[in-house]
Amino acid sequence: MLSLLKGISMDGLFKAPLFVLEMANNHMGDVEHGLAIIREFGAVCRPFPFKFAVKLQYRHLDSLVHPDYVGRTDIKYIKRFSETRLTREDTSALVAEIKAQGFIAMCTPFDETSVDLLVEDGVEILKIASCSCNDWPLLERAVTTALPMVLSTAGVAIDDLDNVVSFLQNRHKQFALMHCVGEYPTALDKLQLNQIGFLQQRYPGVPIGYSTHEDPAATAPVGMAVAKGCAVFEKHIGLPTEKYALNNYSATPAQIELWLRAAAEAYACCGVSEGRSEPTIAEAASLFSLRRGAFARHPIGTGQRITNDDVFFAIPTLPGHVTANDWSKYHHYYATADIAANQPLLTETTRSVDTRDTMLDIVKRVKLLLKQGNVVVPGQAQLEISHHYGLERVNDYGITMITVVNREYCKKLIVVLPGQKHPTQYHKMKEETFHVLHGSLDLTLDGVTETYGPGSVAVVARGVEHGFASNEGAVFEEISSTHHKDDSYYLDPEIARNTERKTYLSYWLG
Repeated sequence: MLSLLKGISMDGLFKAPLFVLEMANNHMGDVEHGLAIIREFGAVCRPFPFKFAVKLQYRHLDSLVHPDYVGRTDIKYIKRFSETRLTREDTSALVAEIKAQGFIAMCTPFDETSVDLLVEDGVEILKIASCSCNDWPLLERAVTTALPMVLSTAGVAIDDLDNVVSFLQNRHKQFALMHCVGEYPTALDKLQLNQIGFLQQRYPGVPIGYSTHEDPAATAPVGMAVAKGCAVFEKHIGLPTEKYALNNYSATPAQIELWLRAAAEAYACCGVSEGRSEPTIAEAASLFSLRRGAFARHPIGTGQRITNDDVFFAIPTLPGHVTANDWSKYHHYYATADIAANQPLLTETTRSVDTRDTMLDIVKRVKLLLKQGNVVVPGQAQLEISHHYGLERVNDYGITMITVVNREYCKKLIVVLPGQKHPTQYHKMKEETFHVLHGSLDLTLDGVTETYGPGSVAVVARGVEHGFASNEGAVFEEISSTHHKDDSYYLDPEIARNTERKTYLSYWLG
């Protein structure tokens, strides 16, 4: 059995479930009845792993009621409050018992004097009722205390609520707002639970709770409030006896137990809210068995880079299988053992290299150079990353190209990152003109190197061996006759053997 939380720290008070049991005037002015309520509900709440508070209401009737109306029995609330009045000794006794039962002591004051009295009694949370939410004299007194605050919002205009939130935030108060409907009891079609989400969006970072006045036998609303992200809940409680009847919006101990069970079930159903939940072992095994596994289309030798042409995907998926879910242009696979045709690719016979971070870094640096050069790129232009000796050497050898047009004529934007080189090559069919837009480009033509700055133009005739590099980074236009894929002849034959020397990205400008 879990005990109620005693001596609780107020740090993070509204981040974990806090259930507030509102006694209001249901003590009936009888301190012994009030003590019985606290004890009965202590026994009910003790098994649940939540924080709990019992809330009283204080009214200093000598100043709250106009002198001309004192003793009137024809005015509902004056009669009710007068008949349920407690002495200072009584309120102190109730607060002491609330704490003795392991509850947090909470109280709603309806006047400034009552604020002082609840502090004197050792109350730990100060509640502001909906009718007092923008009672500025009361708020001014309330914020002089060091107590965290909970404010109900029934019927409060949004402009007024904005002002109250700003008022509390500017005074660095720890507080929560409670969605609430001020009808007693509240019909289910009047609950307006979507207001919880509205308040969460309007006041990010402010804990939003739910104060209920519906039929105390109803349990669906608290589950819905849990699902909407509430962590503070309030419900009226009472203890019916032969002497004292209970109103139709206050819950008995048995009803509160059902209410708390419904909340606990809702929390169990909702699960993790911060971050992505981890699959269970059973879930992961089930989903893995439904994936397609990678199989060798033909024999694959040890050390070989495995490409799309080397595999096919089929079921069944075997233990340790590389699956279609693992296969992407950002994951490069290499065989660490010979794999026969139709045999599965397993984690123990392959090595995976994740290139996503490398690609993202290239894109980030390319975009920076384009921005620095004020170079406008056509929307949806495809990025072509050349890594002649593999991605692991892309910072030394490689370029990034953006093809603007390729018809009978061709225009490309070429980005050379700082420190990159483009290996020497020549073309048989096309002639090129380089126009430097940004940075500094070291261009080598038939063994002669010259440096070209922004505005410089160089012509690369057919058959001329050329390579280029940049220490600081460069952006230039390549304007040429039509580009042919088989018209680049590298002096280093190793480059031609690397059939995976290009990566294409379509969505990179965002």
